[in-house]
Amino acid sequence: MLRSHHKDILDLQWSTDATYIISGSVDNCCIIWDVNKGTNLQTLDAHAHYVQGVAWDPLGKYVTSLSSDRTCRIYMNKPHKSKGIEKINYVCQQVISKADQPLLKNSKETKFHLFHDETLPSFFRRLAWSPDGSFLLVPAGSYKISTASESVNAAYIFSRKDLSRPAIQLPCASKAVVAVRFCPIFFKLRGTHSAGLFKLPYRIIFAVATLNSLYIYDTESTSPIAVLAGLHYAAITDITWSSDAHYLALSSQDGFCSLVEFENDELGSPYSLSEGKVSNEDGKSTVQTTNDTVTVPTEDVSAVLAESKKMESEEKADDMVIEASGNIDAVVTESGETITQEKDEMIKSTGNLADFRKNEAAEKAIDMAIEATGNVEGVIADSRKKEAEEKTDGMVIETTGSIGAAELDRRKAEQEDKTEKQPANLDSDGKQKEAKEKTEILQSSLDGIKSGPQLFSPKSTPISNKPAKKRITPIAIDP
Repeated sequence: MLRSHHKDILDLQWSTDATYIISGSVDNCCIIWDVNKGTNLQTLDAHAHYVQGVAWDPLGKYVTSLSSDRTCRIYMNKPHKSKGIEKINYVCQQVISKADQPLLKNSKETKFHLFHDETLPSFFRRLAWSPDGSFLLVPAGSYKISTASESVNAAYIFSRKDLSRPAIQLPCASKAVVAVRFCPIFFKLRGTHSAGLFKLPYRIIFAVATLNSLYIYDTESTSPIAVLAGLHYAAITDITWSSDAHYLALSSQDGFCSLVEFENDELGSPYSLSEGKVSNEDGKSTVQTTNDTVTVPTEDVSAVLAESKKMESEEKADDMVIEASGNIDAVVTESGETITQEKDEMIKSTGNLADFRKNEAAEKAIDMAIEATGNVEGVIADSRKKEAEEKTDGMVIETTGSIGAAELDRRKAEQEDKTEKQPANLDSDGKQKEAKEKTEILQSSLDGIKSGPQLFSPKSTPISNKPAKKRITPIAIDP
């Protein structure tokens, strides 16, 4: 766990060699982390507002950040030695904020801001380098053809040879661009567009996401090869390619993700780097190294997810299983042997089989209610409420003169048990007569209830609107 940011993190990216991570935060800072040591190597705090996008140069020379302070900062690595050990040291080389020269021929030579301000309705401005490091693609662009015209949303392409100003602008629809992502696979040239903007021996495909639409471009043509819109009800927040370029995933603030599927060879034929090596101007790395960083196939990810879910399910407690499934039969069956032992111990400790069966019947009724409704907390609350009501049954019976048949059966059984267990030396005529009278009263009431339905008078107070509990015979569970 890496702790140094003071507020929410909005974007992060791994280095090509998987040794470092750069993260951008609401605290206006970028932090470069050493993953192996778990330490903060460097904090870049030059931005004046939220850092909403960070990107790592695949050739290892630059890191870039994009902020809602309307600036894009490019940092160059100038390592220094400390105690004979070379350490990374990124120094700000370019601050891209305004256009020094007109981007269009018919516009006046006046400076204007290249990016949206903090009123952009998104927390994300996810920029990206091309897989070969030849150019940088930056979202959240906004430019004006003239001072009187309205702003046009765009994404900017910066050439690695000149990172001071955009080389190409990609105008988009009415919504701002929030994320850009490159396809990890190179494709062969189709030869359909001779006058392309890029002089590359292969085609690079990249996706540009606005708040409500998705554009897919390649480096061989000037117009997008595909446009998708109306996929979500809320703003798009991020996009990513699968390692085999068959899928493109989108996430949105509406709580859903979309998968765009491409058929075989729909985007083109893959280009093998062995057919032509791409020279690295900086002499630091090769494109082959960049392409080798994708090491996790799709089938491996599925296996890892399945194993993770299996481990989580084993670690969950029984109550979580009941809550998820709404059925406690499986849990009861697994613990049947333990329940049987607990029953024997309880009978031995109390010495009263009737009381034990009474409690067991009540618990069985609760279990059946849980199984029927799937609501554990509600049934437990109802059972506690019934226990409180049963404490005042004697007073309610005197007022209403009636009681449920099942309750009379239960009280009659209790009275008979008490009569049988009285010691012989306390066998007085008065007590026996009193017990006999109570038994006859209960029997007469029971006979009256069983003979026909009882009608309550308007002044009577019913015991409860809920149906009386039925006597349930305990059933032994086979372990």
